Amino acid sequence: MYLDEFNFNLLLEQNLVQARYEQNPRPPKIPVANIKRDLPVHVFLISFTVLTLLSLALLNAEWFKLVQRFPRLGKVFLDMAHFSTERFSLTLLTFTETVTVAALALIYSLVLGLVLGALAAENISPWKPLSPIIKSFLAFIRAVPTPVWVLLVLASMGFGMASGITGLSFHATAFFGMVFAQLFEEVPGEAIDAVRAAGANRVQVFFSAVLPSSLSGVIAWTALRFETNYQEAAILGMVGAGGVGYTIMAAMNSYKFGRAGLAVLIVFVFALGIELLSTYIKRRVKV
Repeated sequence: MYLDEFNFNLLLEQNLVQARYEQNPRPPKIPVANIKRDLPVHVFLISFTVLTLLSLALLNAEWFKLVQRFPRLGKVFLDMAHFSTERFSLTLLTFTETVTVAALALIYSLVLGLVLGALAAENISPWKPLSPIIKSFLAFIRAVPTPVWVLLVLASMGFGMASGITGLSFHATAFFGMVFAQLFEEVPGEAIDAVRAAGANRVQVFFSAVLPSSLSGVIAWTALRFETNYQEAAILGMVGAGGVGYTIMAAMNSYKFGRAGLAVLIVFVFALGIELLSTYIKRRVKV
């Protein structure tokens, strides 16, 4: 009996499928090509190709020599794998400087970014025209790469950690200001109006409604920016901003690859630890 019932259901399902196919024998066509819709994509691809070809032409690189010397890269990596503890105390000292530069730049830029983000957010800005002005200013600062800011600061303040912290804080402050402004603008207006109705001033509104509602995003972006600060601080040491980057550059210039390899390993291990900690914090914040 069960077999007959199964065959009956199967036959019924086949008839339903056949009836649907007879009503609509061809599946609906999905528009793949659309000239007006795809025009920006085509313009971007063509422009990207033209700029790439022009860049390669202006670079005037000796590609044949580059291909010939490329196998040497493996030998350099192999030499760096023979770690050397020569002047290890100096390597640790410069590494500590790199972490210090990244952390202090994060703290200073975080505080300034909160202030600028609050002034740039349209829903809590004390003066409406102030929002686009600050956003334009922050966009200009972000458009200039961090090494350029560091070089400008080095020209005025001289070499050292102070220049690295100041130069790194420029770009990080602009980053935080733009991100926090967007976070604050996403806060529901009902929460802000409720606090204002209780008689709170602008500062109280910010700390009682806006910041608590955006706290998870603030924490996540801060953790992400510390990763970026650390990576940039390690590189900026090569231009005189202090840190482990100078140690790596000096070791490579003197062909002490083992010492440079150990410094790179320390940088990598710490960066991996930051990544794991950042991932953990982001997961905890989302819960």
